[in-house]
Amino acid sequence: MIKFTPTPQLMGVLNITPDSFSDGGQLYRNGRPAVDRAIDRAATMIEAGTHWLDIGGESTRPGAQPPALDEELARVLPVIEALARRFATPISVDTSQPQVIRHAATAGAQMVNDVRALQRPGALQAAADSKLAVCLMHMQGEPDSMQQQPAYNSVVQQVRQFLEERIAAAQAAGIAPQRICIDPGFGFGKTLEHNLQLLHGLPALTALGYPLLVGFSRKSMLAHMTDRPLDQRQAGTTVLNTLALERGARIFRVHDLPAAADMLRIWYAMQNNRPADPK
Repeated sequence: MIKFTPTPQLMGVLNITPDSFSDGGQLYRNGRPAVDRAIDRAATMIEAGTHWLDIGGESTRPGAQPPALDEELARVLPVIEALARRFATPISVDTSQPQVIRHAATAGAQMVNDVRALQRPGALQAAADSKLAVCLMHMQGEPDSMQQQPAYNSVVQQVRQFLEERIAAAQAAGIAPQRICIDPGFGFGKTLEHNLQLLHGLPALTALGYPLLVGFSRKSMLAHMTDRPLDQRQAGTTVLNTLALERGARIFRVHDLPAAADMLRIWYAMQNNRPADPK
């Protein structure tokens, strides 16, 4: 069983979709998963220092429509099976579907990373039965509508309350506390102001006592602040990750591994007054 640690970790993103906002179509071609490309990308990420490989078959960009169950299975299972055979790096499956959770566990996944926090019927039980670790994320609404006038009375308090409720539901379903991490869902049903308030308020979420995962990588909030196009948001992503690290985040979901790995090396050196040991 996976055990989360207080040591910061990186999660490399591998989207097996035609339409994800950043890497859509890169690992999916001619209506099929590009398994060879996924293997090569994973190997590069592992060499760069990732601790997790996060495999997703559903685009959750604003306005996206979910794929049919059979289509999502066809996208992610061949990739999970191929990566599990070749690498020891743990695999996370980014899904909300209970059937995908069960099949992914059999294929070699070790965590389910769910933007809907296991709220779909059967998802909690599938995760509990699978013995996978889980990441419970906050999202207001659904991807196809989440950015249409999101509103909160207090975004930090409401996100915290939601995560507390989902943690309680997960434990009631039989998911042990040590199998749980949480994600405030930056960019999922939140304006730039909401995202910045959440970033300031991360200590209120880390106080819940569960590892905190954040995903800023290349997101539109960076475009609002820097006016940079998608392929020029690496520096901004690193700054946001560093600010989150200082506020207690411990897992960083990223596309650009070298920059994120350098961030952790520098953090380690500052904490220990010496460089991190080489791989």
